[in-house]
Amino acid sequence: MNIAVFASGRGSNFSAIVRAVKKGKIKACLALLICDQPQAGVISRAKRAGVKVALVERKDFPDKANFEARIIQILEENKIDLIVLAGFMRILSPAFVSHYKGRIINVHPALLPSFKGEHGIKEAYDYGVKVTGVTVHFVDEEMDHGPIILQKAVPIEKDDTLETLEKKIHRIEHLIYPQAIQLIMEGRLKLEGRKVSIINSVEPGPR
Repeated sequence: MNIAVFASGRGSNFSAIVRAVKKGKIKACLALLICDQPQAGVISRAKRAGVKVALVERKDFPDKANFEARIIQILEENKIDLIVLAGFMRILSPAFVSHYKGRIINVHPALLPSFKGEHGIKEAYDYGVKVTGVTVHFVDEEMDHGPIILQKAVPIEKDDTLETLEKKIHRIEHLIYPQAIQLIMEGRLKLEGRKVSIINSVEPGPR
């Protein structure tokens, strides 16, 4: 199975996936990084890891449809089975999501459906909740909305700052995102409507 990671920033989740693949915790080929930002730190991480990089900048295309058409072309050329969003700062169109239905996943730094959007950690911290966490979910046509694969709670302690909370959240992301990917590779997820169940029998993964 071939995985493509989509990322726009530093790439800490990308590196966690690289480590999991190397340790055999994800039994798949990390075949490709799709990045839309030429200065993103994740590009250097990918090059050090020997992962192929495709830089696709939105400014090079007349509209979003052509931008995404180029990405689809690259994915098809590289025979990608699963798309893993890891800080990709663009909302994918409904047409793109439909094209890869059930084959796009995302990690979000909060317990969905709470605190959707880009600033989930800060919003949970500012709101004063006692527990936040991390969600891995399938991507659908709505932002931070698709069926939930895994969640893990993270308590917010009295002495936590925003910075310490961010570090705690990122540690959990790096733990459960590879777990979710491997469940998909093993064909152990059963999707019924918005509910995802983990099954024991191993079936073929995507495609």
